[in-house]
Amino acid sequence: MLVSMRRKITRGGLEVTALGLGCAAFGGLYRDAPLADARDALQAAWDRGIRYFDVAPMYGLGRAEHILGDFLREAASPASEAVVSTKAGRLMVSPRPGRAATAAPKNPFDSGWVNGLNFAEVFDYSHDGIMRSFDDSQQRLGRPEIDLIFLHDIGRVTHGDRNDAHWHDLKAGGFRALEELRAAGIIKGFGLGVNEGAVIEAAMEETDLDCCLLAGRYSLLDRDGAGLLGKAARRGVAIVAGGVFNSGILAGGDAKFNYVDAQPEVIQRVEHLQAVCARHGVPLGAAAIQFPLRHPGVTSVVVGARTARTITTSADWFEIPIPEALWAEIEGGA
Repeated sequence: MLVSMRRKITRGGLEVTALGLGCAAFGGLYRDAPLADARDALQAAWDRGIRYFDVAPMYGLGRAEHILGDFLREAASPASEAVVSTKAGRLMVSPRPGRAATAAPKNPFDSGWVNGLNFAEVFDYSHDGIMRSFDDSQQRLGRPEIDLIFLHDIGRVTHGDRNDAHWHDLKAGGFRALEELRAAGIIKGFGLGVNEGAVIEAAMEETDLDCCLLAGRYSLLDRDGAGLLGKAARRGVAIVAGGVFNSGILAGGDAKFNYVDAQPEVIQRVEHLQAVCARHGVPLGAAAIQFPLRHPGVTSVVVGARTARTITTSADWFEIPIPEALWAEIEGGA
C-alpha cells in the first residue's frame, strides 16, 4: 500500500508513513466528535497501514491526546510501530477565577472546540514551559515515547504584537529545552508546527531543526510555502504537509478555507479545479492529497478525519493513479 511507504524524517533515521493522520477533529473541531467515531477512524487508519499520528494539546484542550493515547495502548498492535508527534507552546490550565486574564487570546487559526475538555490554554514558549508541556503530553497520551515535538503556532499571524515576547522566550530557553530532550534521546527530533512559512525560516537560523509541519501553505490553493520547501531541503529539514484540503474545501466537505468560511473567490477557484479534475476522471480530493508529495522537499502528508469513512476515502485518494496531463494543467495555471 502506498500509504504505508516509509520515509526518513530525521537525521537520526526516524521514519514515518507517507500518509499520516492528524487528530484535530477528535478534539471537536467545528462540530461534535463522538468518541466511538474517533476510535473507528483511528482503527481504520491503522488497518490501512498508517503509522504516523500527529496531535497537539490544543486539539480539544487535551481531549485528542487522550483519545489517541488510549487507542495506541489498547487497540494498536504492535503499538511500537506507531510514530507520534505532538506539540508544545500551550499549557492546559484550570479555568479557575482570575485565570481568564492570562488565557491565550483567540487568533485567526483558532476556531474553538465543540466538545473540548474544561481547560484554559496559556501560551508558554519558555524553557520550563516547553518541559512542562512535554511532561503533560506524556501523561495525556499515557506513553513516554513521543517521537517528535513541534513548537505550535509561533508566528506573527497567530500572535500579532505578542509574537516578539514569545520569540524571545524561545531564543532564551525554549529551543534549548528541545535540544536537551533530543540530546538525551527522550525525543527523536523537533521542529515547528505552524501555518506560517517565514517563522520556520527564522527558526532554522536559531537551532538545528529536524522536521517541521507546515499547514495549508503548500496546496492546490496556496503555494506560499514553495520557497521554504527548497530552503528546508537544502538544510536537511524534512517537511510534513498538513492542511492539504485547506480546512475541508478541497475534500468536498466543509466550505472552510484556512479555518473560516470560504470567500466567493476561493469557491470559484475550487470549482475550476473540480472541472479540471473531472476532465481527467480524478476526484479533486485525490489531487489535493497527492499534490504536496510532488515536491521533493515534502516527506509526508497528514490529513484529518473524524470517521472511519473519511480516513478510508483519504487513503483511497492517496493511492489513485493521476495522469501527468492533469498535473500539467493544474500546475500550468490552475
